[in-house]
Amino acid sequence: MAYRLPPLNSLRAFEVAARHMSFQKAAEELNVTPSALSYQIRQLEDFLQVPLFVRLNRAVRLTDAGERIAPGVHDAFERLAEAMGRLKGPAPANVLTVSTGPAFAAKWLSPRLHKFLERYPEIDIRISANLKLTDFRSDEVDLSIRFGGGNYPGLHVERLADEHVLPLISPRLLEQLGGHLRPEDLGRVALLHDDSANFIINAVSWADWLRRARVTNVDPTRGPRFSHADHALEAALDGAGIVLGRLTLSMRDIASGRLVAPFDLMVPAQAGFYFCCLPERLAEPKIRAFRDFLFSEIAAERVILDDFRQAKRSA
Repeated sequence: MAYRLPPLNSLRAFEVAARHMSFQKAAEELNVTPSALSYQIRQLEDFLQVPLFVRLNRAVRLTDAGERIAPGVHDAFERLAEAMGRLKGPAPANVLTVSTGPAFAAKWLSPRLHKFLERYPEIDIRISANLKLTDFRSDEVDLSIRFGGGNYPGLHVERLADEHVLPLISPRLLEQLGGHLRPEDLGRVALLHDDSANFIINAVSWADWLRRARVTNVDPTRGPRFSHADHALEAALDGAGIVLGRLTLSMRDIASGRLVAPFDLMVPAQAGFYFCCLPERLAEPKIRAFRDFLFSEIAAERVILDDFRQAKRSA
Protein backbone atom coordinates (compact mmCIF):
# COMPACT_ATOMS: atom_id res chain seq x y z
CA MET A 1 0.00 0.00 0.00
CA ALA A 2 1.34 3.42 -0.96
CA TYR A 3 1.38 6.17 1.66
CA ARG A 4 1.63 9.88 1.00
CA LEU A 5 3.95 10.99 3.78
CA PRO A 6 5.28 14.48 4.57
CA PRO A 7 8.89 15.33 3.66
CA LEU A 8 11.33 13.54 5.95
CA ASN A 9 13.18 16.76 6.80
CA SER A 10 9.99 18.41 8.05
CA LEU A 11 9.13 15.38 10.17
CA ARG A 12 12.63 15.39 11.63
CA ALA A 13 12.39 19.12 12.38
CA PHE A 14 9.08 18.51 14.16
CA GLU A 15 10.46 15.57 16.16
CA VAL A 16 13.48 17.51 17.42
CA ALA A 17 11.46 20.66 18.18
CA ALA A 18 8.84 18.64 20.07
CA ARG A 19 11.58 16.86 22.04
CA HIS A 20 13.28 20.10 23.06
CA MET A 21 10.10 22.22 23.10
CA SER A 22 12.33 24.92 21.62
CA PHE A 23 12.94 25.96 18.02
CA GLN A 24 16.33 27.41 18.99
CA LYS A 25 17.60 24.20 20.60
CA ALA A 26 16.18 22.10 17.77
CA ALA A 27 17.95 24.26 15.19
CA GLU A 28 21.23 23.84 17.08
CA GLU A 29 20.86 20.03 17.15
CA LEU A 30 20.09 19.90 13.42
CA ASN A 31 22.76 22.48 12.56
CA VAL A 32 20.32 24.77 10.74
CA THR A 33 19.12 28.31 11.40
CA PRO A 34 15.98 28.82 13.51
CA SER A 35 14.25 30.36 10.49
CA ALA A 36 15.06 27.29 8.38
CA LEU A 37 13.71 25.01 11.07
CA SER A 38 10.56 27.12 11.42
CA TYR A 39 10.08 26.91 7.64
CA GLN A 40 10.33 23.10 7.73
CA ILE A 41 7.71 22.91 10.47
CA ARG A 42 5.45 25.27 8.53
CA GLN A 43 5.82 22.90 5.57
CA LEU A 44 4.63 20.03 7.75
CA GLU A 45 1.71 22.06 9.12
CA ASP A 46 0.71 23.02 5.58
CA PHE A 47 0.95 19.39 4.48
CA LEU A 48 -1.22 18.20 7.39
CA GLN A 49 -3.51 21.26 7.25
CA VAL A 50 -3.32 21.66 11.02
CA PRO A 51 -1.12 23.73 13.40
CA LEU A 52 1.29 21.65 15.46
CA PHE A 53 2.81 24.33 17.72
CA VAL A 54 1.52 27.35 19.56
CA ARG A 55 4.17 30.06 19.20
CA LEU A 56 4.56 31.97 22.48
CA ASN A 57 6.79 34.97 23.17
CA ARG A 58 9.71 33.00 24.60
CA ALA A 59 8.64 29.41 24.10
CA VAL A 60 6.50 27.05 22.08
CA ARG A 61 4.09 24.33 23.08
CA LEU A 62 2.38 21.57 21.18
CA THR A 63 -1.22 21.90 20.05
CA ASP A 64 -3.59 18.99 20.61
CA ALA A 65 -2.72 17.75 17.12
CA GLY A 66 0.99 18.06 17.88
CA GLU A 67 0.55 16.14 21.14
CA ARG A 68 -1.24 13.34 19.27
CA ILE A 69 1.44 12.76 16.65
CA ALA A 70 4.62 13.55 18.64
CA PRO A 71 5.01 10.12 20.34
CA GLY A 72 4.53 8.25 17.07
CA VAL A 73 6.94 10.45 15.13
CA HIS A 74 9.55 10.14 17.89
CA ASP A 75 9.16 6.35 18.01
CA ALA A 76 9.44 6.15 14.22
CA PHE A 77 12.82 7.90 14.25
CA GLU A 78 13.96 5.76 17.19
CA ARG A 79 13.07 2.60 15.29
CA LEU A 80 14.72 3.90 12.13
CA ALA A 81 17.90 4.62 14.09
CA GLU A 82 17.76 1.13 15.63
CA ALA A 83 17.34 -0.43 12.19
CA MET A 84 20.35 1.45 10.84
CA GLY A 85 22.30 0.52 13.95
CA ARG A 86 21.88 -3.19 13.18
CA LEU A 87 24.15 -2.72 10.17
CA LYS A 88 27.01 -1.87 12.49
CA GLY A 89 27.11 -5.25 14.18
CA PRO A 90 27.54 -5.86 17.92
CA ALA A 91 28.62 -2.92 20.03
CA PRO A 92 32.23 -2.97 21.28
CA ALA A 93 32.75 -4.25 24.80
CA ASN A 94 33.60 -0.78 26.11
CA VAL A 95 30.31 0.76 24.92
CA LEU A 96 27.65 1.25 27.61
CA THR A 97 24.12 2.05 26.43
CA VAL A 98 21.81 3.59 29.04
CA SER A 99 18.09 3.95 28.41
CA THR A 100 16.10 6.49 30.38
CA GLY A 101 13.30 9.01 30.04
CA PRO A 102 13.98 12.28 28.22
CA ALA A 103 13.31 14.37 31.33
CA PHE A 104 15.69 12.40 33.57
CA ALA A 105 18.33 12.46 30.83
CA ALA A 106 18.05 16.23 30.35
CA LYS A 107 17.50 17.47 33.90
CA TRP A 108 19.41 14.98 36.06
CA LEU A 109 21.76 12.65 34.20
CA SER A 110 23.36 14.86 31.54
CA PRO A 111 24.58 17.58 33.95
CA ARG A 112 26.34 14.91 36.04
CA LEU A 113 27.65 12.65 33.30
CA HIS A 114 31.03 14.39 33.11
CA LYS A 115 31.87 12.96 36.54
CA PHE A 116 31.43 9.41 35.27
CA LEU A 117 33.41 10.11 32.10
CA GLU A 118 36.29 11.57 34.12
CA ARG A 119 36.34 8.50 36.34
CA TYR A 120 35.94 5.95 33.54
CA PRO A 121 37.39 7.45 30.33
CA GLU A 122 37.69 3.97 28.80
CA ILE A 123 33.87 3.53 28.77
CA ASP A 124 32.12 4.90 25.68
CA ILE A 125 28.64 5.82 26.91
CA ARG A 126 25.45 6.10 24.86
CA ILE A 127 22.28 7.71 26.27
CA SER A 128 19.02 6.51 24.69
CA ALA A 129 16.31 8.93 25.87
CA ASN A 130 12.79 7.63 25.29
CA LEU A 131 9.64 6.70 27.19
CA LYS A 132 9.26 3.10 26.04
CA LEU A 133 10.09 0.21 28.36
CA THR A 134 13.32 -1.46 27.33
CA ASP A 135 13.23 -5.01 26.04
CA PHE A 136 16.65 -6.13 27.25
CA ARG A 137 16.48 -9.30 25.17
CA SER A 138 16.09 -7.50 21.84
CA ASP A 139 17.16 -3.87 22.34
CA GLU A 140 20.84 -2.99 22.38
CA VAL A 141 20.61 -1.56 25.92
CA ASP A 142 22.80 -2.44 28.90
CA LEU A 143 20.78 -0.81 31.69
CA SER A 144 17.86 1.53 32.18
CA ILE A 145 16.67 4.15 34.66
CA ARG A 146 12.89 4.23 34.79
CA PHE A 147 10.28 6.33 36.54
CA GLY A 148 7.34 4.31 37.81
CA GLY A 149 6.25 1.80 40.41
CA GLY A 150 9.23 -0.53 40.13
CA ASN A 151 7.34 -3.57 38.86
CA TYR A 152 9.61 -4.80 36.07
CA PRO A 153 9.46 -8.64 36.05
CA GLY A 154 12.56 -10.59 35.09
CA LEU A 155 14.95 -7.73 35.82
CA HIS A 156 17.29 -6.77 38.61
CA VAL A 157 15.54 -3.67 40.01
CA GLU A 158 16.77 -1.22 42.65
CA ARG A 159 15.02 1.93 43.81
CA LEU A 160 17.18 4.97 43.18
CA ALA A 161 14.97 7.70 44.59
CA ASP A 162 11.43 8.51 45.65
CA GLU A 163 9.80 11.50 44.04
CA HIS A 164 7.69 14.43 45.26
CA VAL A 165 5.86 17.15 43.37
CA LEU A 166 5.43 20.80 44.33
CA PRO A 167 4.53 24.10 42.66
CA LEU A 168 7.52 25.89 41.11
CA ILE A 169 7.73 29.31 39.50
CA SER A 170 10.44 31.55 38.06
CA PRO A 171 11.56 34.39 40.39
CA ARG A 172 10.89 36.90 37.61
CA LEU A 173 7.25 35.83 37.23
CA LEU A 174 6.80 35.70 41.01
CA GLU A 175 8.10 39.26 41.21
CA GLN A 176 5.64 40.35 38.51
CA LEU A 177 2.87 38.86 40.65
CA GLY A 178 3.90 40.95 43.66
CA GLY A 179 6.68 38.79 45.09
CA HIS A 180 4.34 36.61 47.12
CA LEU A 181 1.60 34.08 46.37
CA ARG A 182 -1.01 32.34 48.47
CA PRO A 183 -2.48 29.07 47.17
CA GLU A 184 -5.81 30.81 46.60
CA ASP A 185 -4.01 33.32 44.33
CA LEU A 186 -3.23 30.64 41.72
CA GLY A 187 -6.18 31.79 39.66
CA ARG A 188 -3.97 34.74 38.63
CA VAL A 189 -1.29 32.62 36.96
CA ALA A 190 -1.31 29.92 34.26
CA LEU A 191 -1.12 26.38 35.65
CA LEU A 192 1.41 24.26 33.75
CA HIS A 193 0.53 20.56 33.65
CA ASP A 194 3.11 17.77 33.46
CA ASP A 195 1.16 14.85 31.96
CA SER A 196 4.18 12.55 31.62
CA ALA A 197 3.29 10.61 34.80
CA ASN A 198 -0.36 10.03 33.91
CA PHE A 199 0.35 6.34 33.34
CA ILE A 200 0.81 5.97 37.11
CA ILE A 201 -2.22 5.01 39.17
CA ASN A 202 -3.19 7.94 41.41
CA ALA A 203 -0.68 10.26 39.71
CA VAL A 204 -0.72 13.62 41.49
CA SER A 205 -2.34 16.44 39.53
CA TRP A 206 -3.07 20.10 40.16
CA ALA A 207 -6.54 19.04 41.31
CA ASP A 208 -4.96 16.83 44.01
CA TRP A 209 -2.53 19.53 45.15
CA LEU A 210 -5.23 22.21 45.32
CA ARG A 211 -7.52 19.88 47.26
CA ARG A 212 -4.76 19.20 49.80
CA ALA A 213 -4.12 22.95 50.03
CA ARG A 214 -7.88 23.42 50.63
CA VAL A 215 -8.23 25.73 47.66
CA THR A 216 -11.65 25.74 46.02
CA ASN A 217 -11.62 28.92 43.94
CA VAL A 218 -9.11 27.79 41.26
CA ASP A 219 -9.95 25.75 38.16
CA PRO A 220 -7.36 22.90 38.23
CA THR A 221 -7.90 21.94 34.57
CA ARG A 222 -6.90 25.19 32.86
CA GLY A 223 -3.47 25.94 31.43
CA PRO A 224 -1.01 24.35 28.97
CA ARG A 225 -0.30 20.62 29.14
CA PHE A 226 3.04 18.92 28.41
CA SER A 227 3.79 15.28 27.64
CA HIS A 228 7.40 15.59 28.88
CA ALA A 229 8.33 16.73 32.39
CA ASP A 230 11.36 18.72 31.27
CA HIS A 231 9.22 20.68 28.77
CA ALA A 232 6.87 21.71 31.58
CA LEU A 233 9.85 22.78 33.70
CA GLU A 234 11.41 24.73 30.83
CA ALA A 235 8.12 26.56 30.31
CA ALA A 236 8.11 27.52 33.99
CA LEU A 237 11.74 28.68 33.73
CA ASP A 238 10.72 30.94 30.83
CA GLY A 239 7.90 32.46 32.90
CA ALA A 240 4.97 30.81 31.11
CA GLY A 241 3.27 29.95 34.42
CA ILE A 242 3.62 27.85 37.57
CA VAL A 243 4.32 24.13 37.22
CA LEU A 244 3.54 21.22 39.51
CA GLY A 245 7.08 19.93 39.09
CA ARG A 246 9.04 16.89 40.19
CA LEU A 247 11.57 17.70 42.91
CA THR A 248 14.34 15.35 41.70
CA LEU A 249 14.23 16.80 38.19
CA SER A 250 14.06 20.41 39.33
CA MET A 251 16.51 20.41 42.26
CA ARG A 252 19.37 21.97 40.27
CA ASP A 253 17.08 24.77 39.09
CA ILE A 254 15.90 25.36 42.67
CA ALA A 255 19.42 25.32 44.07
CA SER A 256 20.57 27.84 41.44
CA GLY A 257 17.60 30.12 42.07
CA ARG A 258 16.17 29.67 38.56
CA LEU A 259 12.99 28.26 40.12
CA VAL A 260 11.47 28.93 43.54
CA ALA A 261 8.90 27.04 45.59
CA PRO A 262 6.36 29.59 46.84
CA PHE A 263 4.45 27.12 49.06
CA ASP A 264 5.33 24.59 51.75
CA LEU A 265 3.09 21.76 50.56
CA MET A 266 4.87 18.88 48.77
CA VAL A 267 3.06 15.69 47.77
CA PRO A 268 4.58 12.20 47.22
CA ALA A 269 4.40 11.39 43.51
CA GLN A 270 3.34 7.74 44.06
CA ALA A 271 6.37 6.68 42.00
CA GLY A 272 10.14 6.76 41.95
CA PHE A 273 13.25 6.22 39.84
CA TYR A 274 14.62 2.69 39.44
CA PHE A 275 17.86 1.16 38.22
CA CYS A 276 17.17 -1.88 36.01
CA CYS A 277 19.28 -4.44 34.17
CA LEU A 278 19.32 -8.17 33.43
CA PRO A 279 20.25 -10.04 36.64
CA GLU A 280 23.00 -12.00 34.93
CA ARG A 281 24.68 -8.79 33.73
CA LEU A 282 24.81 -6.87 37.02
CA ALA A 283 28.36 -8.02 37.76
CA GLU A 284 29.75 -6.76 34.43
CA PRO A 285 32.36 -4.08 35.25
CA LYS A 286 30.88 -1.33 33.06
CA ILE A 287 27.34 -1.89 34.40
CA ARG A 288 28.52 -2.14 37.99
CA ALA A 289 30.57 1.05 37.53
CA PHE A 290 27.58 3.02 36.26
CA ARG A 291 25.29 1.57 38.92
CA ASP A 292 27.72 2.63 41.67
CA PHE A 293 28.07 6.08 40.09
CA LEU A 294 24.28 6.56 40.06
CA PHE A 295 23.86 5.57 43.70
CA SER A 296 26.79 7.74 44.75
CA GLU A 297 25.25 10.78 43.05
CA ILE A 298 21.80 10.00 44.47
CA ALA A 299 23.26 9.66 48.00
CA ALA A 300 24.96 13.05 47.71
CA GLU A 301 21.79 14.68 46.43
CA ARG A 302 19.59 12.98 49.02
CA VAL A 303 21.20 15.07 51.74
CA ILE A 304 20.25 18.24 49.86
CA LEU A 305 16.76 16.94 49.11
CA ASP A 306 16.18 15.90 52.73
CA ASP A 307 17.29 19.34 53.95
CA PHE A 308 14.98 20.99 51.43
CA ARG A 309 11.99 18.83 52.39
CA GLN A 310 12.67 19.41 56.09
CA ALA A 311 12.86 23.17 55.52
CA LYS A 312 9.52 23.10 53.69
CA ARG A 313 7.89 21.02 56.45
CA SER A 314 9.11 23.37 59.20
CA ALA A 315 8.49 26.63 57.34
